[in-house]
Formats: sequence, C-alpha cells, structure tokens
Amino acid sequence: MESFALVLVYLIIGALLRKLPQFPQETGLVLNQFVLFVALPALVLQKIPLLEFSSQLWLPAITPWVLLVIVAALIILAGKFWHWEKTTVGALLVVLPLGNTSFLGFPMVEAFFGEKALPFAMIYDQAGSFVALATYSTILAAWYNPNAATPTTGQIATRILTFPSFIALALALALKPWPYPAFFSLILDSIAATLVPVIMIAVGFQFRLQLDNKETKPLIFALGVKLFLMPLLALGFLSLFNPDPLLLQVVVFEAAMPPMVSAGAIAIGAGLALRLVPALVGLGLLLSFISLPLWYLLLQLYL
Repeated sequence: MESFALVLVYLIIGALLRKLPQFPQETGLVLNQFVLFVALPALVLQKIPLLEFSSQLWLPAITPWVLLVIVAALIILAGKFWHWEKTTVGALLVVLPLGNTSFLGFPMVEAFFGEKALPFAMIYDQAGSFVALATYSTILAAWYNPNAATPTTGQIATRILTFPSFIALALALALKPWPYPAFFSLILDSIAATLVPVIMIAVGFQFRLQLDNKETKPLIFALGVKLFLMPLLALGFLSLFNPDPLLLQVVVFEAAMPPMVSAGAIAIGAGLALRLVPALVGLGLLLSFISLPLWYLLLQLYL
C-alpha cells in the first residue's frame, strides 16, 4: 500500500504542476516522450530477462485480443440498440478495448504484486495493447474519420518495428541467455527507476474531466465495460486453462486498467466524440484508483 500511496502522490504532484506558469502545456507530452523513448525501453530490457518461459506465456499475449473482439461486438450492439451517433460508436471502438496497461498498468502491477509480476504485464502490454494500438485503433480511427486515409500494411508494420519498447523487447529476448555487464545493469536500474514517478506526474499533469449530459449513457456504458466487465471476462477466460496464480492475477489486473491515454489521443485526433473521449479517459483514470484495489482484493479471495 505504500507503493500505491506513492503513485497517488505523484499523480497529485502532476496536477499541481499544471497550475504553475513555469510548466508549459506541452510538459505532459514531453514527459510522455521521455517515458516512451527512454524509461520504458530500459524497464523492458531490465525485466524481460527475468521472465521464466513456460507453456502458459501465450495467455497474457492472447487475452487482450480475446477481450478486444468481445468488447468491439458489445459496442456495435449497444450503438444499434441505443441509436448512438457514428462518431460515438467509432470513438468507443477506438478507445474502449485498450487499457492503460503500461503508463498506469506497470506502476500499479508493481505496487500490488511486486517486481516479479512485471514481465507478465509487459507481455500483455507489448503483444496485446501496443500492437492493437498500432493496428486496430489506428485503422478504425482512419475508417471513422472521413478526412484521413487508412494506413497501409507497410506503414503499420514500420510503426510497430520502430517503436522503442518493441525494439527493447526484441533485444531483451535475444540477449536473455547472457547476463548484462554490471555497469550496464546499473544504468538500466537507474533509468527504469524514473518510470513510475515520471509516468504518474505526466498523467496527473494531463488529467482532464469534461462531461456532457448528452453522452452520459455511452460514458456509463464504457466505464462499466472497461473497469468491471473486461476483467471479469479475462478471469473467466483464464480460468479455463488453470494458469499460474500470479499470471492470472496480473492479466486480470491489466484487463481492469482504465482506457488508454494514447488511444484517446488517436480518437481525438480523428475528430471522434471530442467531449466523450476526454471524459472517458479522465473519469476512468479517477475511478480506477477505487476499482483496482477492489479487483486486487477480489483476486486474493478468488485464489
């Protein structure tokens, strides 16, 4: 719980910094770029070699895709039933299936389950959330945005293969048989240690909450699906395979993460539900500080 309290403190620091004129509006974006290009690759290089390969490692990789298919179908059905606007359906399809599994997921997994759980979270994020962001969300955002061209297969492949944490993942797996030199390990440890404070300060700095009565129903639907139904579906799916208890807890916990900030940015960039998306991302983040501890307690009782 001390680690969880630290995460909250960093979030508050970020929110307070936003009020100071010394920190421009781009501060959150700059901090995000530092995490994407420096801290996150260092964490991947640090933790992936500690991963013990087993026959069940495909579960954290495939679970986010199973959830994506189910949630996308639910969004389409809900949109038809409640007669939502096309932009609302498009925004939910882009944002809702993807969780904040790295920026928020890694600090939360470490806080509740310890460092030994991070490799499972990384597989879930890199093989699931990140690839889905680069493919599924990008294509759908272009599909629902009449002013954008759908990216080609080559552009999508380039986006994935050149992403810093994906490169770090490939290197970490390739170098797994050999221990790092002591000084290189020291560098990785010191850089990776910046991930949690920088991420959460950036999230706090960028936190926004905008509500529109017209979009209350889609917002409530989306929050219920993301924070409660998706982890419940993940728990049911994983229970079919009797996985390692820590693997099950981490994957369900990652499935319970609020909507991904990056997916929200893609939806906003495509002009999809410009009030709904910030409200969904912001309120989802706020509520997750209640729902995630509840899911942790439920998982402890389940196991």
